[in-house]
Amino acid sequence: MPVAELQNVTKKYGAVTALHGIDLAIERGELLAMLGPNGAGKTTAVRILLGLTEQTSGRAAIFGHRPASRAAKLRRGAMLQVARVPETIRVREHIQLFSSYYPSPLKFEQTITAAGLGGAEKRLFGELSGGQKQRVLFALAICGNPDLLFLDEPTVGLDVEGRRGMWKHIRGFVARGASVVLTTHYLDEADALADRIAVIDGGRIIAHGTPAEIKRVGASTAGCSSGGLEDAFLSLVGHNGNSIEEVLQ
Repeated sequence: MPVAELQNVTKKYGAVTALHGIDLAIERGELLAMLGPNGAGKTTAVRILLGLTEQTSGRAAIFGHRPASRAAKLRRGAMLQVARVPETIRVREHIQLFSSYYPSPLKFEQTITAAGLGGAEKRLFGELSGGQKQRVLFALAICGNPDLLFLDEPTVGLDVEGRRGMWKHIRGFVARGASVVLTTHYLDEADALADRIAVIDGGRIIAHGTPAEIKRVGASTAGCSSGGLEDAFLSLVGHNGNSIEEVLQ
């Protein structure tokens, strides 16, 4: 059984169809990157898998349960791009509070090490740098020892060193057998971390495979013999001469 799956899922918002009957499965111990322009349907797919919105038709499940069920919530964690936590609470207190929501959380020291927060335990959240705040949000997502982790643009605002550090922590999470769904606008990030990539555009999955397979499909679409993930992505979504920054905005 897949860790999480969408089967023929369609989502409509009034007259607008955000997802058109998509199929997607996340297996144990893998990182799936979801790529696509803004408005492509990535966020809608993730919200359905998190139980934050219901699909119009089709089936969505996490570990065989409805995504909004308590059984599903206890086995997944999420680091969302738009997240607010009290700034006057210390890092240790945040992690201890979130850990208390789960039946078998990681030990506090494990969470601190996995998130790269050593030495920051007693600091107020509001006193941290932007990179440290991102690591705290990552810690809150993993402290419950989830089997499935959703990461929405986890390295936005981080410098190069901070991004590479976060990659190390994400790889460590997957290495212990857990699964990750990653949405990112950094194509080098998807290329470096993903076992599989799903490219979504217009509410449909237009390409699905390993990073190498996506590059081959993109090169074939562009009529060339080779290319990187950025070239493949632009070819697949029909960039019409736009830059990668324009396509992703």
